[in-house]
Amino acid sequence: MWWIILAIVIIIIIAIIAMYNSLVTMRQRVKNAWSQIDVQLQRRFDLIPNLVETVKGYMAHEADVLTKVTDLRSSWANAKTVDEKAKLDNQLSESLKTIMAVAENYPDLKANQNFSELQTELTNTENKISYSRQFYNDTVTRYNIKLETFPSNVIASVFNFKSENLFEVDNQEARKNVKVDFNK
Repeated sequence: MWWIILAIVIIIIIAIIAMYNSLVTMRQRVKNAWSQIDVQLQRRFDLIPNLVETVKGYMAHEADVLTKVTDLRSSWANAKTVDEKAKLDNQLSESLKTIMAVAENYPDLKANQNFSELQTELTNTENKISYSRQFYNDTVTRYNIKLETFPSNVIASVFNFKSENLFEVDNQEARKNVKVDFNK
């Protein structure tokens, strides 16, 4: 009889250890996924001074856009949380769209080799950021599900595991349906 009780206790202890280790592994995967976003966002922020310098000479009267981009880049260095960086990322995305739209009015700028190369680099980086966001959100979702499902939710609450936030669009304009009109 004691052997059976001892075997059950050992099985329960092994199960608890396995669930705890699984939660730790998933939490580390979330941190790694965020790190991938952070690396790509930093890459984009590192490209910005080159973009701003290339564009400055052509867009003298759009200095407010360039100033905003520079200010956002400075704020990036001070941001600590996922939410702060996500908000700055959304603001920067809007500013970069503005720069690219304004650049359409400057044929000489569009023909500039440096601008063209920077535009290509930014496009590639945006694609990597998009993929990294998706990977992060998938990883966070799996982790949060594990935190909420039984019996791992018991272990998670005992060891104080906290759910993570998804990387979400904080821009209502981006959520609107796009209207395509071919009648113009």
